[in-house]
Amino acid sequence: MRSSLFTAMAVLMVGATAFSCSSLKKMEKNVDKIDCTVVPEVLTVVGSEVPVEITATFPAKYFNKKAEVTAMPVLKYETGETLYEGVELQGEKVLGNATVIEKKEGGEVKYVGTVPFQDAMRMSGLYVRYNAEKGKKSRQYDSDKIADGVIATEALVNKAGAIAEGGNAFQRITPETAEAAIYYLINSAQIRSSQAKSAEIKALEQFAADASAAEDMNLKSVEVKSYASPDGEQAWNTTVANNRDKASGKMISKDLNKKKIAEAKNADFFKQYITAEDWEGFQQAMEESNIQDKELILRVLSMYSDPDVREREIKNITSAYTAVADQILPKLRRSKFIVNAERIGKSDEEILALVKSNPKELNVEEMLYAASLVKSDAEKQGIYSLAMSQFPQDWRAYNDYGMIEFEKGAYDKAAEYFAKAAKLNSNAAVKNNMGCVALVNGNMDAAAVAFGSADCPEADYNMGIVSVLKGEYDNAVKYFGACTSFNACLANILAGNNAVAAQKLAASEDDVDYLKAVLAARNNDANGVIANLKSAVAKDAAYKQLAATDMEFAAYFDNADFAAIVK
Repeated sequence: MRSSLFTAMAVLMVGATAFSCSSLKKMEKNVDKIDCTVVPEVLTVVGSEVPVEITATFPAKYFNKKAEVTAMPVLKYETGETLYEGVELQGEKVLGNATVIEKKEGGEVKYVGTVPFQDAMRMSGLYVRYNAEKGKKSRQYDSDKIADGVIATEALVNKAGAIAEGGNAFQRITPETAEAAIYYLINSAQIRSSQAKSAEIKALEQFAADASAAEDMNLKSVEVKSYASPDGEQAWNTTVANNRDKASGKMISKDLNKKKIAEAKNADFFKQYITAEDWEGFQQAMEESNIQDKELILRVLSMYSDPDVREREIKNITSAYTAVADQILPKLRRSKFIVNAERIGKSDEEILALVKSNPKELNVEEMLYAASLVKSDAEKQGIYSLAMSQFPQDWRAYNDYGMIEFEKGAYDKAAEYFAKAAKLNSNAAVKNNMGCVALVNGNMDAAAVAFGSADCPEADYNMGIVSVLKGEYDNAVKYFGACTSFNACLANILAGNNAVAAQKLAASEDDVDYLKAVLAARNNDANGVIANLKSAVAKDAAYKQLAATDMEFAAYFDNADFAAIVK
């Protein structure tokens, strides 16, 4: 009797265990009855992540009342898999805080998740993995594929940003001028001897003579500007200014010819101008003065444009007019002389010869300019090294040496030189360049900070790259502006600006055939896909493998022409 009782109990326990296990098996068997709607239908990289939205509808009588389930989307690809964060579900008889799925009615679960993009995910499938438990029993099972992945067009962005060059301020022809003035008594055009022989006039005439004689200078012209002060009648002031013009022009022409300056024999060498009433000079002199009621006088100038009204109103300010007559007006009764010349710098050949033979003869602008005259990176860096040695406090040689290292892909070396430049002058160009290093090293936040603090066109462009990598495509389009680079074309494709993208692609000087093929695929243009892919692969064979795994071309994977291109 006792033995029969134990036997019966054992049978009941085995039966209960079998029933328990079979309920999980039943859930696994019917997993295909869970309806999953996925947005987007083909997963897409956005902001360097692969986001997904899933609406899962569990049918009636599917979910065991005592089951606890963790549901995790999983991307499966050739070299592995990546799990999204899971969501906890439970039957109605489980005591817990997970989402309850009713046995009788079923239920709906909305899921949003994301994982970082990896290149291996380009050809992948999305599944849901269920870890189910009931008591001490558990089962793990996967759904059928619920979506394809991953469109990774965003990942085509070129992260090597725009480097800002230090450059040089070399000018082969440099303008040089000398100025002097003579002053007249009121209403007079007579040049007093003390004015004609002043040290200022002698220095101006000597400058003209030296410029005419120097082999590295061209004497261009002499400007003679004669003025009358703005007191008295305008007609009389015009006469006075004209008389001063004649007297001063005659004087300077005679003096320069005495010095045997050949250019002075040409009548066109002298440019003469008159100002009958010098209100502009009056305003400037007033602003620089300490005259009482200065602000009141300046207000008169701003309120009235008629010269007669101005003169009357100023004279009405009796407390100030005496000082104006004594301190301001005499400075305006003058003729001004301006000698214009050009200094001609060293030729390209002379600069390059001195780099090799005697670099110490070059100033910093000439040295940095020399780097632009040679072709190879090695020669350029050799010149920058000379500049660093000869002009160690100038940041530009360090910056531009680092620029070449950056373009080689030697980012750590580039960062070293950019840092040296920053110690000397942490300007916009250097900040931008250090941001470029941070960007290619994957430190997007540091890059964004650097670009944000760098007020230069290159930084704006580079913020466009950051915006693409953040999935902020409209912002990227704004940062790139009118640019037609590869990245600018890509940003417009990602933003859905197909018409603008087409225009930029047509105008771009970059290698954009692959992007043309992508745009053609989005426009259902089969001929455009094939033609542009052929061109892209002909220029760069690496596009074969990329296209073969690019879900932008999923509709063409079985196309014979497409297969022939990517094989």
